[in-house]
Amino acid sequence: MIDETEKQLGVLDLTEALRIAQERTLDLIQVTEKADPPVCKIMDYGKYLYWLQKKEKSVKHHGGEVKGIRLTFNISVHDLEMRANQAEKFLKEGDRIRIQMILRGREKGLSDFAKGKFNQFLEILNKIIPIKVEGELKRDPRGFTMFISKQ
Repeated sequence: MIDETEKQLGVLDLTEALRIAQERTLDLIQVTEKADPPVCKIMDYGKYLYWLQKKEKSVKHHGGEVKGIRLTFNISVHDLEMRANQAEKFLKEGDRIRIQMILRGREKGLSDFAKGKFNQFLEILNKIIPIKVEGELKRDPRGFTMFISKQ
């Protein structure tokens, strides 16, 4: 059902549009400046501001998720390439990626080897798609974590 305030009026003179808005006790709101002639709406200004805020919130929520990729201590080069291809898909969708490596037992003592695997993964991924590292490699009690995104 189309409300009477939502009908399209076409191209009008500014004084005519203002007169119609005053008759309906509404406001004349310019929606876009780039069009020629400018596009305007006749509606309540408070309602329009509420609609803009709601629209901004929905855009923020759909900005991309944080996807996770887990690497293991003894991961092979082929498996690193497979994880890099999966990361490429996530990055092309606009998501951020949390890369984790969980270390168990004696693996925790060989943190330099684990960092080398991280760097090897980042090199493989950077050959496929340019990436941006969002912060340094963080040491957790259980292993290492890093966040990356598309450049």
